[in-house]
Amino acid sequence: MFTFSLTLVRHGETQYNRDKLLQGQGVDTPLSETGLEQGAAVGRYLRDIAFHNVFASNLQRAVQTAEIILKNNTHCSGTEMVLEPLLRERGFGVAEGRHKDDLKNMANAVGQSCRDYTPPGGETLDQVKLRFKKFLKVLFKQMLDERGWPGPDASAGDAANGTEAAASGDAPAADGLQGVPVHALVVSHGAYIRVAVKHLVEDLKSSLPAGVKMSQLFSPTPNTGVTRFIFTLSRSESGPVLSACRCVFTNRKEHLEHLTAAE
Repeated sequence: MFTFSLTLVRHGETQYNRDKLLQGQGVDTPLSETGLEQGAAVGRYLRDIAFHNVFASNLQRAVQTAEIILKNNTHCSGTEMVLEPLLRERGFGVAEGRHKDDLKNMANAVGQSCRDYTPPGGETLDQVKLRFKKFLKVLFKQMLDERGWPGPDASAGDAANGTEAAASGDAPAADGLQGVPVHALVVSHGAYIRVAVKHLVEDLKSSLPAGVKMSQLFSPTPNTGVTRFIFTLSRSESGPVLSACRCVFTNRKEHLEHLTAAE
């Protein structure tokens, strides 16, 4: 058995986010001043977690956010960031660059909900889910290629080493990490993360935090919102197999409270 944590972070705000314009994949804008502040805030929030692997969408708003998180982290100075196209935002086709209300109007015109509607040239939700499933395969393989399967007596010691930093940090940021030896960070996008969470919960039957509501789990994640899952892999002849998945929390944003108050 091999257990690790996956912390997902949405990128910081861009001017397009502020103006409620769709970016998708074809509009590649940088972080706004607020987005830079949000990136620094989530970086401070996660600063004491020793991330062993860091992945980011190769769109610049995600890359910038990941760079700021790493810069603020006390344990990741030598950690290499992997730019992963599989983590890119959902493609919105002809709606990219247009106001979100335009997408709603397109959906209404064909009698569909905005979340389920695929504009011409855009990605379906199933296509986005397929990208996430491919990323999980890449992630699982890389985790085990780099570390191999732990020996029968290795887990306790490895876990103590891997969570020492996390356990000593701010308690909310370290939720779920005690006893977990390896930590991965992913910086991606709002629509993509929502699809990922739905796949983990509905398809892979992740266990859920006590008392959590589905509406909360699947609500839109704010800029630099934080979501965390714990995975346990088992060995098979064809490679690693997911044997357990646990949702620790979704869409956390307490690190943004002082920014909101300032505005």
